Amino acid sequence: MLGRLEASFESQRRFVANASHELRTPLAIQRAVVDVALADPDTSPEELRAMACSVRDAVDRSESLIDGLLLLARSQQGAGATETVDLAAIVAGALDQAGEEINAAGLSVRRDLQPATVTGNPVLLERLAVNLVQNAVRHNVPGGWMEVVTAGATLKVHNGGAEIPPDEVAGLFEPFRRLAPDRVGAKGGHGLGLSIVQAVASAHHGSVKAEARPGGGLSVTVELQRSSR
Repeated sequence: MLGRLEASFESQRRFVANASHELRTPLAIQRAVVDVALADPDTSPEELRAMACSVRDAVDRSESLIDGLLLLARSQQGAGATETVDLAAIVAGALDQAGEEINAAGLSVRRDLQPATVTGNPVLLERLAVNLVQNAVRHNVPGGWMEVVTAGATLKVHNGGAEIPPDEVAGLFEPFRRLAPDRVGAKGGHGLGLSIVQAVASAHHGSVKAEARPGGGLSVTVELQRSSR
C-alpha cells in the first residue's frame, strides 16, 4: 500500500511539473516576442502585426492546454449527469469534425458504425471519441489508413503509422507523454489526448486498452457499460 501511495504521489508531482513546463513555454514565447518588438523603436507595422500573430498563437496554445487540464480533472471526478447515448452517432460527428485533417493527410477511412447505446455524459463521451479520432489522424503517415468500429458498447479505433515499441504503449496514457511529434496533423498536441480518454472511460466504469500494431500504428479499444434504458 505504501508503494502504491508513493507511486501516486510521484505521478502527481510529475504531472504538476509537466503542466508547469507546458504552460511556461508559450508564456516565454510571448514575452520574447514582445521584448524584441519593444526593443526596436523602428519596428514597422508589418513586424508588429507578425508579433501580434505570434502572441495570439501562443495564447491559443495556452488556452488549449488549460481546457485539456480542466477536462482531465473533470473526468477524474466522475461522469456527472448521464443519459442514453449512441456511440455510433458521436463517433460519426468526431469523424466529420476531423474531415479537413483527414483529407489533408490523404488518409483512407474505413468505418463500421453499428448502434452502440450506452449510458453516459454526452460531453465527456464526445471528447473521448474526438481524442481517439484525432490521435489516429495525427499519429499516422501521409496516405495512411484508419478504421473506426462501434458495436454493442464498444468503440475500436485502429490506425497505421510508425512502429511503436510494445513496452511503451502503456505510457501513452500518461499525461504529457509523447513518443514523437505529430506527423500529419495541422495542430500540435499536448500529450493529454489518451490520458483524457482513459479518465473518461474510468468515469463511466469502463476500460480502455491499446496495442501496438505489427508493421506500425496503434489499436485502441474502449469498453463501456451498455445502456439498460
